Amino acid sequence: MDPDFLVIGAGVAGLRAAIELAEAGRVLVVAKESLRESSSEYAQGGIAVALSDDDEVELHEQDTIAAGDGLCDRTAVRTLVEEGPAAIQELIAWGAEFDREGAKLAFTREGAHSRNRVLHAHGDSTGHEIARTLYSKAASLGNVTFRSYAAITELLVGDGGVSGAVLEGEPVRARAVLLATGGLGQVFQNTTNPDVATGDGVSMAWCAGAEISDIEFVQFHPTALAVEGAPRFLLSEALRGEGAVLRNALGDRFTNELAPRDVVSRAIVREMERTRVPHVLLDLTHRERGFARGRFPRIYETCRQYGVDLETAGAPVAPAAHYAMGGVWTDLNGCTPVVGLFAAGEVACTGVHGANRLASNSLLEGVVFGARAGRAMRDAKSATGRSGAGLAVHPTTNEIRTLMWECCGIVRSAEGLRRACAWLEAHGSRDHVSYLIARCALARQESRGAHFRSDFPEKCAGCARHSVIQRDADVRFR
Repeated sequence: MDPDFLVIGAGVAGLRAAIELAEAGRVLVVAKESLRESSSEYAQGGIAVALSDDDEVELHEQDTIAAGDGLCDRTAVRTLVEEGPAAIQELIAWGAEFDREGAKLAFTREGAHSRNRVLHAHGDSTGHEIARTLYSKAASLGNVTFRSYAAITELLVGDGGVSGAVLEGEPVRARAVLLATGGLGQVFQNTTNPDVATGDGVSMAWCAGAEISDIEFVQFHPTALAVEGAPRFLLSEALRGEGAVLRNALGDRFTNELAPRDVVSRAIVREMERTRVPHVLLDLTHRERGFARGRFPRIYETCRQYGVDLETAGAPVAPAAHYAMGGVWTDLNGCTPVVGLFAAGEVACTGVHGANRLASNSLLEGVVFGARAGRAMRDAKSATGRSGAGLAVHPTTNEIRTLMWECCGIVRSAEGLRRACAWLEAHGSRDHVSYLIARCALARQESRGAHFRSDFPEKCAGCARHSVIQRDADVRFR
């Protein structure tokens, strides 16, 4: 149980890193639940890449930076879009089956993209197909071992850095540890994320002394299924890319459906407040009969299970927490300032998404930066010094989820953010991730991207800086 490399998380970023690490030593990949339970598995819309005949890397770069609302790290964006095409070709060589029109790859468009550049697989199961491909490749490598239904509760931290983690109560030592734990949507009352997306990686990294950056930027997806008794199942942005429109309770359209996600989410919230109806309708009924069933089979069948037939009626939808732009600060190779600790995928913050992620860049991020982290970890030297356990991760309660939705959700204010901070401080700040979001959101006195303050509704020209918070230190900007 003492591998050379420990990968925490079995989504796209973790699996891609494991493949890269296999030739350098023994790799242990740990999943909190089944190997198939990750945000990657639920990614429907697709993976964005400049591969179509009318697209260019520079255009993908421009769209990503525009969506990031002045906060993208341009070098990170350039790395993502330049290395993306080769990463996709590699996936295809390993067996990934993306949808095609004849012999050519089929591309669709999503919000804030200037070209049709989103690849999809089996209609709306793109994340599943990429994860399947990477797992198959990783499992074929003799040096890679998997452990499912196994919880990592804390990192082994000493004077020299991170030297492993605690797995089911037992220490596991490794030359390098990769956090690929995914998102944090479960700290909110309403989320599209799976149950495993509880922000464990951010919490463990913060406890180990790593820098947490831009954690206040949480993307709320505009269209999650809003049926009583049903999970907040994501209705992909690709639906709107294929012509679905948003209507209020009176049947009227009220916004540009392909605007950036933060804009659409706030428009929906305003409309729900104005009409006093707890949802709006996502309407695809004007498309030809059989289109929804054929193009979006997984979404169509899931909606039918909860009494909604997309062929004949609009689906009730409302925004839900979906994606964290911020997380554990890393360089472009997944390195954190803590020796032996790396991060990749949604848990990490390279600055590639800025204040608002461009649709379908997340899977590409996992593939590109997972590979880069894996390559960097090969050269990692073991952390020195006595190793002891860091602070353990604590579960998020329903009370905290409600507090976060009300105070740190789509529209924020100083009053609500102070209330959240005070409540979390009074209860020992045991849920580190919630507290970090609230503190950083309170410190950012402007509205930018996915972070909207009703008391500071405008973007501040001098505030295009990244928030940073560390253990035992206040929020700073750089």
